[in-house]
Amino acid sequence: MDYDVTIIGAGVGGVFAAHELAKMQEKREQSEQRPLNILLIDKGKRVEERLCPLDRGESCDCVSCAKYIGFGGLGKSEGKFNYTNDFGGGLERKVGRENAMALMDEVDAVLCEYGGDAAADYSTENPALTERARQAGLSVLTTRTRHLGSALSSVILEKLQRYLLSRITMSFEMEVAAIQVVEGGFRLELNVEGAEAGRTLTTRKLVFATGRSGADWMAAQCQALGIGQDSARVDLGLRVEMRGDQLDTILGETFETKLQYASEDYIATTYCMNPSGRVIRKHQDGMVMPDGQNFRERDEGGSSNLNFTLFVPRYFGSMEAADNFARGVIGGINRGGERIVAQRLGDLRLGRATEPEAMRRNRVTPTLQVDPGRLTDEVPSLYTKALLDFLAALERLLGEPIDEDTMIYGIDGKFYAPSIEMNGALETRIPGLYAAGDCSGVTHSLSQAAASGIHVARQVARQLAGDLAEA
Repeated sequence: MDYDVTIIGAGVGGVFAAHELAKMQEKREQSEQRPLNILLIDKGKRVEERLCPLDRGESCDCVSCAKYIGFGGLGKSEGKFNYTNDFGGGLERKVGRENAMALMDEVDAVLCEYGGDAAADYSTENPALTERARQAGLSVLTTRTRHLGSALSSVILEKLQRYLLSRITMSFEMEVAAIQVVEGGFRLELNVEGAEAGRTLTTRKLVFATGRSGADWMAAQCQALGIGQDSARVDLGLRVEMRGDQLDTILGETFETKLQYASEDYIATTYCMNPSGRVIRKHQDGMVMPDGQNFRERDEGGSSNLNFTLFVPRYFGSMEAADNFARGVIGGINRGGERIVAQRLGDLRLGRATEPEAMRRNRVTPTLQVDPGRLTDEVPSLYTKALLDFLAALERLLGEPIDEDTMIYGIDGKFYAPSIEMNGALETRIPGLYAAGDCSGVTHSLSQAAASGIHVARQVARQLAGDLAEA
């Protein structure tokens, strides 16, 4: 075999799996055991080369989107690690609730080892607020968070990449075209050009860690290998931009809070709350959506507004159906470009379109250039109804009305890979083949994706130890 372990995908799941194996590699060397041959493959670039032309005001013709693909994956963006089992994802159902939390604690320790402690962690727990929210018809979801921000995230990832390069083999801008199960492991056919065209390699153990951006590739491999996939989920939601002081009575000393409203028909949850932040454009898979940016991400400081998205999940029989639904809604708003629509809350409640002149007079100044309009003409009624119901409960919690000049943007999205058949070791029905991170459909956050990578690495190492002892 060319390699003992091959990891496909260098997002946070793959990086933390590789890091755990590299640390084990050090211990093997100290005890004079045979070193493991470990390979990490990614179709994107090294972290320092992940530069998006859109950020420089240029057009984008990238084969692989540098914002989402490459070393670190989505971990290079805001770098928000929420250490909880309550913000989505089902890692605790696979490995146990306490073990999942312990793994996330280890994730945080690794981040701090490479400089993450420069950003202080914080807790959103507030028992008094939780009770007040319950009485208003809301739930408060709490977590311990380490919010690195994109600048610090890049520094940490560069240090992690440097360490891994000293311990394992890493190949970038390389794709795996096909996988075969062979005696003792797997054969991988690589998609490369030139003299290396048709190149293959073999590996004893294989880890899929391609993230949500590799969902199409993952679906094709699962079909070819006979691995079952479950239903697919997509979250769409309206982004809210309000006066910066509107939530002061509930935020208190915490940077943000996560509130949830549940009806008989849906569950709506706040996401990515940014006090003093801005609304920006997010480009993903050819779609353009309103996203939130932390005030720490801008040299000129923050705004006088606060923004967040209220997401409502929907489930579909296949990833294709989920993607088609999302593209239909978001693409209809984009109209072939980067268009985002927005409406004043007062106008939304009255069922009238927001006119440009009303936008110019608005007391809540939008931080993103958008088209004023009527959300109900462009967004499924589920999302406007959920927002209005949620804001009514929020008003009960605040004891005051939400400012009518609050801006509502359409529409943000979060996308998930279908969950695949795996056991508690995150091993598929094919012995020696594992899945870590969001491509598994089990994890839905940076912290859980990274934790799953550590967990998988330990299962792989345990299996390898037995295999090599027998050999």
